[in-house]
Amino acid sequence: MLLPQLKEREYRFKLALRIGLPIFGLILALISHTFITTYDTLQLTFYVESAILLIVSIYFIFYLIYHGFNKSIIDRVTNTFSNEYLMEYLKKEIDKNERYTLILISVDNLYDINSMYTYKNGDKVLLEVARWIGEYFKSQGVEDFAIGHLKSGDFLLGFKGDDTNYKTMLEFMCIKMSDFKVNDIEVKISSALVGTSYSKDLEYLLEHLFEIQKQKQIQVDLDPNELELLVIESIKSKSFVMGFQDIFDVKTSKVKMKECFIKLKTKNEKLLYPKTYMKVIQKYGLVIDYDLMILHNVLQNIKKDETIAITVSPISIRNPIFLSSIKEMIGQKLEDKTIYFIISEQEYYPNISRFNHILNSLKGFGFYIVLDRLGSWHTSFLYLRDLDVDMVRFDAFYTKGFSRYRYILDGLNDMAHKKKLKTWIKMVQDEETKKLVMQSHIDYMQGNFLASVT
Repeated sequence: MLLPQLKEREYRFKLALRIGLPIFGLILALISHTFITTYDTLQLTFYVESAILLIVSIYFIFYLIYHGFNKSIIDRVTNTFSNEYLMEYLKKEIDKNERYTLILISVDNLYDINSMYTYKNGDKVLLEVARWIGEYFKSQGVEDFAIGHLKSGDFLLGFKGDDTNYKTMLEFMCIKMSDFKVNDIEVKISSALVGTSYSKDLEYLLEHLFEIQKQKQIQVDLDPNELELLVIESIKSKSFVMGFQDIFDVKTSKVKMKECFIKLKTKNEKLLYPKTYMKVIQKYGLVIDYDLMILHNVLQNIKKDETIAITVSPISIRNPIFLSSIKEMIGQKLEDKTIYFIISEQEYYPNISRFNHILNSLKGFGFYIVLDRLGSWHTSFLYLRDLDVDMVRFDAFYTKGFSRYRYILDGLNDMAHKKKLKTWIKMVQDEETKKLVMQSHIDYMQGNFLASVT
């Protein structure tokens, strides 16, 4: 249960007591006075009526607690704090705490969602985003933080402590939400962070948050030429941020490996998401440089007996420079470490024997191969048939409708297992889907929800 819901209970209980206790007290005083002054002449009906009156008054207090108010501190769409109460709460917290942090998280495409999918689905998106945010921060060990619906698609969060404690956490959250969907509706998220070291005035802090967000939006809407220069410079300077997400063994619920996610960092400290920079990398032939940069960093930082999965372009894998560079990085073979290369592409590579030869060479070095997006692109079916891979990962489309597409997943899973391949499903976002996956014969599962419950 999130802090807004706990506060709502507390608020309703206190308000009910303030209304109900005086009434209860007056009734009790009246009965006591009557009993004391007319004790000798009281009839049995007095005791019966008094008992009924006390029971009704107690019932009235409890009725007020649960049903008696139109006023609420919770926004009914998102189950977070209402705007009015949020402002009051944050002002008190900022005054009370020496260091306090505010985070603004926005659904940037809410207007488009409302226009295309109706307001009802827009409200559902807001509810799911709020729920996801709550689960994510709880998975990071952050409890009892304030979260409220500020306006439109904007959520405002409040945390005790310095903003440096939450910066990396927020960056990784944005990486994980880069492909966030609600019932196949793509949700675009942006964020901003500020601490009370900037100001103790809530209004100034809010203005600064929206200014930061505006600057980030300008970055997204950069002139193509400027964006290209920033991406090229980031690749040349090897400037990026790396985050990880756990993948769990379905049978044991233990962590099997971690998937690596990347954001490029520009010279002005802005962060670029893969959706923004990948087309630039492909356009200027920087795919190999990018993949080698990530692999080199993973090899330097991976711990003994740790397993990391990274996305690598098949274009890089088939390039002799990539293979020779791997030999230079690792020598003969990986020792006490495991790295999975996740591959997928829309166009089928015709020289399949050469492709398999390269993959088997990588396996000789100690790497493993994962075929991604199985069940989506037509090449995924052809590569399942033709390539010597070790594992397949189902497309996220099937996770969202797991119960509806169960028979398709069972068929794909069975095909993979008959080829002696492990299977992996991602974007497990709720308890129901988790239970269905646990009942299936899929080997590994991944999702933001799992980190908070497993």
